[in-house]
Amino acid sequence: MRAYVRLRLPDGRSVELGHGDLVGRLWSAALNLADPRVSEAHAMVSLRGAELLLLPLRGRFVVDGQRRDQVALAAGQRITLAEGLDLQVEEVALPKTVFAVEGDGLHRVVPSGVCSLVTRPQPELVPRLLPDASAWLWGDGESWSLTVAGVTRPLRVGDTWTVDGRTFRAVGLALGSHGPGATRLEGGLAEPLRVVAQYDSVHVHRGGGASLALSGLAARLISEIVAFDGPVGWEVLAGELWPDEDDVHLLRRKLDVTLSRLRARLREAGIRADLVRSDGLGKLELFLHDGDTVQDRT
Repeated sequence: MRAYVRLRLPDGRSVELGHGDLVGRLWSAALNLADPRVSEAHAMVSLRGAELLLLPLRGRFVVDGQRRDQVALAAGQRITLAEGLDLQVEEVALPKTVFAVEGDGLHRVVPSGVCSLVTRPQPELVPRLLPDASAWLWGDGESWSLTVAGVTRPLRVGDTWTVDGRTFRAVGLALGSHGPGATRLEGGLAEPLRVVAQYDSVHVHRGGGASLALSGLAARLISEIVAFDGPVGWEVLAGELWPDEDDVHLLRRKLDVTLSRLRARLREAGIRADLVRSDGLGKLELFLHDGDTVQDRT
């Protein structure tokens, strides 16, 4: 019940990547590449509909000689991240059903790697380990495990569990019903967005489509930009997010990683990833289209 792509690296090794896995220089990336030409979070594998995609984050890539913004992965492709750094697609596995989680207040979602289940301010499955989360889920490529209140057990389709008064379920999701693609209006413009910023949580509502709930650093980043009511210098923004950090280089790295993860979440929800962008002068801003609205509840 796992969709994955198997890639052959330049040194002849093969690696399997699944939904949500990162490719980059980060030590935590599922495919860690020690090459200065590769971005920390260069690209991400994403299950979208009935396809397994490779999406650019802070990097770009060439597929069979052509630069691509994203690519539906297929056996036989050659993906070039930098000159002489080629990844060969050996196999793409797309099962009929994939493992997913749903529950009270949580829309059905396909987990990736290690995930944290938080219940406040509303349920969300966060794709990383949060020490104070209500529960943790993680997979080893073949099976899933669940930890609640210090107790770990195998997690199978049909299992249920309760945390903080809410019930959650492990379900099988038919491939093709997962991952809404970005809905486009006539002329190519994305549907209007309504952004509700509440500091520790941000909700991005897409007209006629699903909504995305953000928490943690991603929510605080957007909320700070909303509170400044205009472009804000990256150093000022990073200083608000990490007030105890004095190393400007480390601040920049933390901000870049947070932005990459935020944009990945937006893409996963079918929301345009340039909602937060640089103005080219070292400042970050919300990039709003006609019809987009923002509510500041910070």
